[in-house]
Amino acid sequence: MAIVSSGSPQPSQPRLVDPTPVVGEVGAGPGPIAREDGLRPKRLADYIGQSELKQVLAIAVEATRARQEALDHVLLYGPPGLGKTTMALVLAEELGVRCRITSAPALERPRDIVGLLVNLQPHELLFIDEIHRLNRVAEEILYPAMEDCRLDLTVGKGTTARTRSLELPPFTLVGATTKAGALSSPLRDRFGLIQRLEFYGIDDLQAIVERAAGLLQIALEADAALEVARRCRGTPRIANRLLRRVRDVASVRGHGRIGPALVAEALSLHRVDDRGLDASDRRLLTLMLEAYGGGPVGLDTLAAGLGEDSATLEAVVEPYLLQLGFLQRTPRGRLVTPAGRNHLGWPAKAAA
Repeated sequence: MAIVSSGSPQPSQPRLVDPTPVVGEVGAGPGPIAREDGLRPKRLADYIGQSELKQVLAIAVEATRARQEALDHVLLYGPPGLGKTTMALVLAEELGVRCRITSAPALERPRDIVGLLVNLQPHELLFIDEIHRLNRVAEEILYPAMEDCRLDLTVGKGTTARTRSLELPPFTLVGATTKAGALSSPLRDRFGLIQRLEFYGIDDLQAIVERAAGLLQIALEADAALEVARRCRGTPRIANRLLRRVRDVASVRGHGRIGPALVAEALSLHRVDDRGLDASDRRLLTLMLEAYGGGPVGLDTLAAGLGEDSATLEAVVEPYLLQLGFLQRTPRGRLVTPAGRNHLGWPAKAAA
């Protein structure tokens, strides 16, 4: 059973994150940078962006602490890389409890989810990533646990089978998903707080890059941070990844201070253009333009032409192109928009 506990348990005061930096850890002062996960914010005050979400959760946390209860169950949904796992860890830190982390594919057997639930301490958080992938049996085990803090177990088989109930301590389930619509209604309705994470704006992304640069001890100019922010597809995870790639180039080239020209050069090596499009994005648009005149063309046809799975194209490649307005979905298929043509240097499509 794949379970990760965030931080070493402290008998006197279980904490999600040990506030005392260790030698060599990000934030420990001068010394080597050892851990990239130190880029995660630990408190709501440090979490950049998602202002409406933070306001809702801050009120819920404050009210929960005042009543000395477990936080209501939380469902976080949105595209990958926007900070759902980080927000769960932040909530645990704000509440002063531990967060046990797992994912739905790891909970294949009933005993997996049962083992997690019976070992929870009062008010702890249980974070399940990709919760839309929970199987039916695991969902049904969660129903009474979420509503009544009760675990119903069936002992025996056939005519000798009987149900036994175990009381569970009050706990908070935090579910994360990129496909909120794939959750069953009975499971979704048991969450008291259902919040969507949105793509980040340029200002927030620049602040995230500058904060990460400080933690990684990178001398980064403001214009360079802005250049990274423009190319990260509105996603902090990608922003941090691109920043590390820029750091690699700067280290090899011997640059002590990173400017926008070096950022552009480094990210061009990784085929990330000035709008954040990568090689997969350009392959899709180029295939549509060269082979199908810009569309309309069906998703399965594109997947076959690119040698990709259609689900991968729909979930990974298309969302950002749709967000930029470079791609359009129609009943007849996908179309490259005039903005997409212009970005790739193609002339506008002649009127029919």
